[in-house]
Amino acid sequence: MTVFLFIVILALLVFSHELGHFSVAKFFDIRVDEFGLGFPPRLWARKRGETEYSLNLLPIGGFVKIFGETPDDESLRGPDRARSLVAKPRLVQAAVLVAGVAANFLLAWLLLSLGYLFGLPTPVSEIGLTDRQSATKLLIVSLSPDSPAAGAGLKAGDELVALARADKPGAPQPVLTPEQVQSFVARTGERPLVVHYRRGAVFKQTDLPTQTVTLTPVAGLVADRPAIGIAMDQIAISRKNLPAAIGSGLVLAGRLSLATVRSLGQLFAELGAGKNVLNYVTGPVGLVGLVGDASSLGWIYLLSFTAFISINLMIINLIPFPALDGGRLLFLLIEKIKGSMISPKIANAVNLAGFVLLIALMLLVTYGDLTRLF
Repeated sequence: MTVFLFIVILALLVFSHELGHFSVAKFFDIRVDEFGLGFPPRLWARKRGETEYSLNLLPIGGFVKIFGETPDDESLRGPDRARSLVAKPRLVQAAVLVAGVAANFLLAWLLLSLGYLFGLPTPVSEIGLTDRQSATKLLIVSLSPDSPAAGAGLKAGDELVALARADKPGAPQPVLTPEQVQSFVARTGERPLVVHYRRGAVFKQTDLPTQTVTLTPVAGLVADRPAIGIAMDQIAISRKNLPAAIGSGLVLAGRLSLATVRSLGQLFAELGAGKNVLNYVTGPVGLVGLVGDASSLGWIYLLSFTAFISINLMIINLIPFPALDGGRLLFLLIEKIKGSMISPKIANAVNLAGFVLLIALMLLVTYGDLTRLF
């Protein structure tokens, strides 16, 4: 079921991205030869007008064949050259290229707006006065790698219920705020403590069993006190009316985009410093597991996670690297500066080399996923 959900989510993300390219190309009367979902071998195809629509066997992507996207003699000098992408003004070419990532942003905006409309897990500090909200829960929102909490098996999304000293009998102390957890851990010091928590769709069920795990805080994770390596927040389900949901969805999509850019910049900085960043990068195999985790928490979490992936796909595609939309935009900028086209042979060769490097990178990341899995 998890693999099926992953394929559906991937198909939705790819479809929206390619639909953006397709729609803007059609708007500017650029010939589109094929719209394909998945990669060959082909399972089904039908031609409507000048465009062939295909469904392919490998559900790991999709494509739109836009006439003149890869310049050749036909697109440069053939009878239909006026409808070639390469023959259009550079602003039109840029619009076609940007349309894919814009579609990914619009999809994320739509999904997040739906989330707010039906009820989205939101930090209590960000819930508006007019919002309807559920009871507040103290949830783990992230864990430090190799921390006591991660080593003990705690996960993001777990609800913290109570804490107790492992070496002292007595009732566990309920915790409702991050400050209460931090204070208890600081008083415990580097001695074992018992964490009482709930795992699952905590906002949909009230009879989830409480589980326990024993761990020992360590020094060095934060300044001046022992810690177990978690970030927490008070979360409630926030429901908004339609106009507020649309506005909040747009704001959250923008914030996630900026956060993704910052995270990607930090990743490249660490890579430039010679650090191993494979542990921070997730490929298709790792995403299958994350989709399973999100779906186990409820469909709203899966909706939000899909929006997050869509934004990541948008940002990655804007990187000025050959074979990505950002690389093609860089070529257009170079052509604008130099006042003439880049040689088609050079452009096609660079894009092919970029594509090969991307495949190699995907294989490397997939290897990292597999090593973590097994």
